[in-house]
Amino acid sequence: MLGTLVGSSSIKSILGGIAIRESYQSTSSTYKGTSLNKYNASKKRWEQYWVDNSGTTLHILGGIVDGKMILQNEEEGANGKIYNRLAWQKLDDDSVRQTWEQSYDEGESWVIVFDGHYRGKKSE
Repeated sequence: MLGTLVGSSSIKSILGGIAIRESYQSTSSTYKGTSLNKYNASKKRWEQYWVDNSGTTLHILGGIVDGKMILQNEEEGANGKIYNRLAWQKLDDDSVRQTWEQSYDEGESWVIVFDGHYRGKKSE
C-alpha cells in the first residue's frame, strides 16, 4: 500500500568515506539485509554487494545513467539466466525512489520485484 512503512534502513559512510553500508530491517517480519557499496575507481563503476537472511545474495555493478544510479547483473538461476536491474532516483522532495526489476528473457521484459520510497528520518 502506498505510504505504508514497510521497513527502515540505516545508511552510513564507513572506512574513512570510501564505502557506504546499509542495514535494512522489515517492520512486519524478521527479514533483514545489509549492503556494502563503493566506487571502484580502477574500473570506473559503482559496486554493491547485498546479502540478506533469506539467502539472497547480489553483486551488482553500474553507475549514473540519466540522473539515476543504475546497478545490474546477470546470474544463473534454476531455470536459466536472471537479469537484475536496480535503480535509485532522487526526487524533488529530497527522498529517493528505489526500484528492483528482474528479467528472465534477456532484458526483453521486466517485472518489478521491489518499489520503495526512502525518506530521511524526521528529527524529534
